Amino acid sequence: MASSLIPGVYPFGTRPDGQAVKRVVLANETLGVAILTQGAIIQDVRMAGVFHSLTIGTDTLEPYLGDMRSCGSLIGPVINRISNGSAHIGRYSYEFERNQDGKHTRHSGTAGTQRKLWEIDAVTDTALNLSLTLPDGEGGFPGNRQISAQFTLREPAELEMRVTSTTDKPTILNFANHSYWNLDGTNTYAGHRLQVAADRRCIADDGAMVTGEVAPVEGTFFDFREAVTLTPGEDPLIDVNMCVSTTRRNLTDVLRLEGTTGVSLQVATTEPGVQLYDGSGFKNAGAEGHDGRANAAYCGIAIEAQGWPDAINHAHFPSILVEPGHIYQQVTRFRFAR
Repeated sequence: MASSLIPGVYPFGTRPDGQAVKRVVLANETLGVAILTQGAIIQDVRMAGVFHSLTIGTDTLEPYLGDMRSCGSLIGPVINRISNGSAHIGRYSYEFERNQDGKHTRHSGTAGTQRKLWEIDAVTDTALNLSLTLPDGEGGFPGNRQISAQFTLREPAELEMRVTSTTDKPTILNFANHSYWNLDGTNTYAGHRLQVAADRRCIADDGAMVTGEVAPVEGTFFDFREAVTLTPGEDPLIDVNMCVSTTRRNLTDVLRLEGTTGVSLQVATTEPGVQLYDGSGFKNAGAEGHDGRANAAYCGIAIEAQGWPDAINHAHFPSILVEPGHIYQQVTRFRFAR
């Protein structure tokens, strides 16, 4: 099996409400992945022959309940930001928790699925099904929503994440995994090379709120169409939605990240956007990272395949509206090689 990860379901601490968190390990001959029932977090990723974790994480629960809540988690019902904490959905106007600058909604606030304890529906050595019910009105979001998250390992070294949902009222859904990646096992991602198949990006203001403008990347810092070497702390900072499509589509390769050690990650997704975040504001909550690394600023780069931010408030963005009778589905695949 891959590295030191042995398939199985293990205890991973207890939440303040007394509920037990489980750590589910999936592994095949090449890849091992650990996923927590807290936040559906991808907690650890190990590849045979590579003696460090490929993702940022920690081995204790407490940080994941605090500053590291978003690290590795599956964020929804609406990841990223909703301007002015409000939106028109169908015939009605809805208000959400304004948890950014007292004005905007970020990662769905306290109603976010990154804060939830997911249920294990089924598990094998190479597949895990988690589920969650989001009640109508929680956090201001309409609809009783049934969420399913399926994680599957495929040979030789692929992890596929498939998120599906139904609703009984018109609602908005935009899920994404929020893992930070560092393929070298070092304290920062310095020297990693990044390539993204996007010729446009969403323009954002100083508060990382998209303005509605979509601009070409050509001639800008954000032109990653050819591989670019990343330098942590370089100006400008990276917190940007790359527009890889104008609609959901079949699973398509959109991004490649390669470390200086030769380990690479290829990301494919059905989603029209990939949010990149350089981890400049990463907080470690006092937690030691995998393999003794420092979980600090620039420890890893976040790659979040998703719909475009604040899409419900920009009619020309790909829609994140989901109607009753329709099934929401997003698929993202992480393929590792060395």
